Amino acid sequence: MSTFLLLSASMGDGHDTVAAALAERLRADGHQAVRADVLELLPGRLLGAGLRGSYQTCMRYAPWVYGGVHAAFLRPSRGPGSAPMAAAAGPGLLALVEQASCDAVVSVFHLAAQTAGRLRSSGRLRVPSAVVVTDFALHQQWLHPGNDLHLCLTPQIADEVAAATGRPAVATGAILGTRVLAARKAPQQAGSAAQAGVPVERPRVLVSAGAWGVGSRFADTARALTAAGFAPAVLCGRNERLRRRLSLLPGVEALGWQEDLPAVLASSSALVDNAAGQTALEALALGLPVVGFRPIPGHGRQGVLAMAELGLTRVAATPHELVRELADLIHGPARPVDPALFDGDPAAELARLVGAPGRGA
Repeated sequence: MSTFLLLSASMGDGHDTVAAALAERLRADGHQAVRADVLELLPGRLLGAGLRGSYQTCMRYAPWVYGGVHAAFLRPSRGPGSAPMAAAAGPGLLALVEQASCDAVVSVFHLAAQTAGRLRSSGRLRVPSAVVVTDFALHQQWLHPGNDLHLCLTPQIADEVAAATGRPAVATGAILGTRVLAARKAPQQAGSAAQAGVPVERPRVLVSAGAWGVGSRFADTARALTAAGFAPAVLCGRNERLRRRLSLLPGVEALGWQEDLPAVLASSSALVDNAAGQTALEALALGLPVVGFRPIPGHGRQGVLAMAELGLTRVAATPHELVRELADLIHGPARPVDPALFDGDPAAELARLVGAPGRGA
């Protein structure tokens, strides 16, 4: 049995969701998993909270500013990055590794990857360091040659990482939680009702705004879907102001934070996505077609385009295109996603990294 320190960041909910799902996988294989937030390792604690708060405010009210920051510091690149704050989080990470007596550090956020990579390359971090790359559009802050292993969503991303760092990278696919995996094993409950042969007068289409309820022109999108004969349901996350505003629109279902998102997905016919994050992956795992529309700037836009290029989703540039794509996907033949995207075993790869037996060993 090995102990893994999973280092995530509460920037939205996607990274924490992946870390929680990975912890479930590791524990099921008999290992211990300790979760921590890299923002809490920054000195003074207020620095991490300030970063989180400023990022949330920026994404809600001035997303174009984040787009500029992404272009300047998080741009796609084939070379390793350098995060100045990684040095500041280093002492906290070393203290946590010693306290937890862990056998490996697993970064599920790019600042964590930079922090662990710096410490590993300098010899101060004496246990292996792995990185779970959660983005479809790779950027340089995920890359540090000090890390021992990268776990990636697809073989294409793994090849990019290996070429950029000179270090091992493998494709383990999406890391899904137990609720999604359970729903995935019940195909009669998942996917498009229309594709399953069930008549649907007004197919329910989810519109995702992420955990923080960020994005643009949700009311316009909902109106366009309603006018086209769909029943839009907007996932507003924890943005209560957005939920209240959208709840006033006729024919629109405005949803707050969902504790059981797989159940909501399973009762819907399609997802309109703006971030290429965990919600889109869970939708695909449950058989829902996904259309990218009005993506958030930076990693959202890059990821939406990357998913479409891989043939996993489609992209619409206008409300007319969105309606057309949804009609084709919902009422047309099902287009299954390669099961390799969901059937990988990241826990086994991590066990191999530390020389521990995995499932079935």
